[in-house]
Amino acid sequence: MQQSFLKAFELAQNMNAPATGLWLLHGDEPLLPQWLIERFRPLWQSASMSVSRMDITSSKSWQEVLSELNSLSLFDDKKVIITQGNHKPDKDSLAQLQTFAEQNNDNCLVVLMDKIDKKSQKTAFFQAFAERGHVIDCQLYQEKQRFDILNAQAKNFGIALSQNAWQQLMHHTEHNLLSAYQTLWRLSFLYNPAFGNSTNESVMLDEMQLQDGLVSQSHFTTFDLSDAMLSGDGKKVVDILNHLKHAEEPESLVLWVIAKDMRTLQGLASGQNFTELGIWQNKQGLYQNALNRHFKNATDFGNWTTMLYQCDQAIKGLVQQPAWELLYQLALSVAGVKLFRQI
Repeated sequence: MQQSFLKAFELAQNMNAPATGLWLLHGDEPLLPQWLIERFRPLWQSASMSVSRMDITSSKSWQEVLSELNSLSLFDDKKVIITQGNHKPDKDSLAQLQTFAEQNNDNCLVVLMDKIDKKSQKTAFFQAFAERGHVIDCQLYQEKQRFDILNAQAKNFGIALSQNAWQQLMHHTEHNLLSAYQTLWRLSFLYNPAFGNSTNESVMLDEMQLQDGLVSQSHFTTFDLSDAMLSGDGKKVVDILNHLKHAEEPESLVLWVIAKDMRTLQGLASGQNFTELGIWQNKQGLYQNALNRHFKNATDFGNWTTMLYQCDQAIKGLVQQPAWELLYQLALSVAGVKLFRQI
């Protein structure tokens, strides 16, 4: 079964049983699958299902995933495995995947992938999920879809915005999904911090309240971090990260912003243009300056992929190194600051 993200998001809110079976979440908006998984997680926990993550680094990784999915545990009767990667399984693994879908109604396999184009949707791999599981298109094609999902998140936060306030928010965040979501999250703490109590209702905010909230919100945001990194301002990068860490900004969101800028610069270095990468005109100069800075040391682009992977592993608790330590290294690397002398 194939669904749009918004439809799946609405259905997930009303689910009274945990998600099981096959789920394929594909798209170029990393926050969307994360939000859907957050909707699933409470039901998984209530059903005592263990949740683990595995990376798909090659087609052979699927054997490890399927082995883990079908293995017995002394502690957990049911499992959820969330995988990420764009490698598809070989013929044998695909057959096992289909068998799992047909015979197992207790465990759950969630596969996160980049956007799958129309041609690739005809493959046996995609059809296995479409026919025997769930395929969720985690992509926003229209501005109304962006509004609908942010409006749903605002309701979850116990706030509502007037039409003028929504327009102001979209303009302020330059239609950036992450920045808009973070702003809504902070507004909820300013205007309705007790939301969730039985006597508490959603608060309607107008454009004046939104403006006050934008002025009085955290001194720095991840939006500011992006500008500081691209500008090459190492001192400001450290100041912003210090503030975000103190404010307990989610490590995964900070990593997402850094990774987005790194991958954009890698795309520009490989020959893609600003339009292809969806870069707003007012930020093209920042990206161009950052690109010129890193062209002096071409090894930067190759090292970034490894650094991002290490930081992701640290956030998931799979390595001992503190995630924030790696976030500082990543952000300063984009800014062009070398923490260690190359030997």
